Amino acid sequence: MTPIHALLTRVFALTLAVLTLTAPAYAQQQGLFQTAITVNDMVITNYELQQRERFLTLLRAPGNPATEARKGLIDDRLRLTETRRAGIAPTEEQIREGMEEFASRAELDAEQFIKAIEQAGVSAETFRDFVAAGLAWRELVQGRYGSRSQVTEAEVDRALALQGSTGGARVLLAEIVLPLAPPVAERNQALAQRLSETISGEGAFSAAARRYSASPTRNSGGRLEWLPLGNVPPQVRAAVLTLAPGEVSEPVGLGNAVGLFQLRGLEETEGEAPEAQELDYVTILFPGGRTEDTLAQARKFETQYDTCDDLYTPAKKLPPEYFERTTLPAGEVPGDIAMELAKLDSNEVSTALTRQDGAFLVYLMLCARTIAVPLDENGEEIDLRARVREQLFNQRIASFADSFLEELRADAVIIEQ
Repeated sequence: MTPIHALLTRVFALTLAVLTLTAPAYAQQQGLFQTAITVNDMVITNYELQQRERFLTLLRAPGNPATEARKGLIDDRLRLTETRRAGIAPTEEQIREGMEEFASRAELDAEQFIKAIEQAGVSAETFRDFVAAGLAWRELVQGRYGSRSQVTEAEVDRALALQGSTGGARVLLAEIVLPLAPPVAERNQALAQRLSETISGEGAFSAAARRYSASPTRNSGGRLEWLPLGNVPPQVRAAVLTLAPGEVSEPVGLGNAVGLFQLRGLEETEGEAPEAQELDYVTILFPGGRTEDTLAQARKFETQYDTCDDLYTPAKKLPPEYFERTTLPAGEVPGDIAMELAKLDSNEVSTALTRQDGAFLVYLMLCARTIAVPLDENGEEIDLRARVREQLFNQRIASFADSFLEELRADAVIIEQ
């Protein structure tokens, strides 16, 4: 993986809510600067679509780049309408600081980052506009929902206890996983919200999992085995930490999917659970999607290759883009992959995921899970209490923001050319 791909893969997991920029074939036919979409009389041009699609391609973002580019730019216009109405506009200094912060996640400065993306045909102005839009939307959302997203000291105490700052814990969950491939994304987002608001009790959740979930756990009513809480992806952990047994989380973004989680049980364990982990894993893409033939190929791989290092042998015969080994902090792993890895021990395999709208089956092997002490930018240990409070706050305010954006989308006049 090149440095820029490593950067953008990491950044995407943290910024999916505001990352979305275009489509070359039809742009050439209609003219780059002709109108492609109007959103409440605000124009999106073919050029903007082209830029967004290239950006998403560079990020290796899930889903179809052209479809996601359209959806992302429409959402950007809706955000822009509201931030302008509120009189919010980041200063040039704030935008520059935002660009530097974004680039620093790849150990680059803004100028180095811009040079890297320009080599892939993404303009500096596209990057600047993306950062400015994100800053304005964040200010609006925090002003509108910040007071409603505050976390109590009791909630922080409970979260710390469950995460194992003084001892370990394990959690018993059930899941419903709904794919976000373009043809079903909007419908499944709405379904997830409806289910989270209406499901009551384990029986109802199990029935919904069997009916709707795309995960192999649907056959068991979505029920998972006991999981060490430290293994659970941070966004899922934050969503379930304040639940009582039997309650259902708000929809949780998992990258290529959206998940609902029901808390079935919590149990303290002896020993100290890690607060932060790094995950080392391999993904191999099998063309053909989830078919009997591809699943048979995956089972053959599983019997032939015992470790991640063994997989380098068949990888030599595969296109380079089909094989990838990745090591990331747990919080930066794409959500759907992180959830599958939570279920695995070292050298175990999952074939629950697909990519590119189901065209490829993902063969996922966990190589290692290592404990990482969370450090700040000065190399000092992070205040865990402050970190947990921030995690819970961000999860709540993100849920408010997503619901607000859904309302704006429902009320908007959107015309696609």
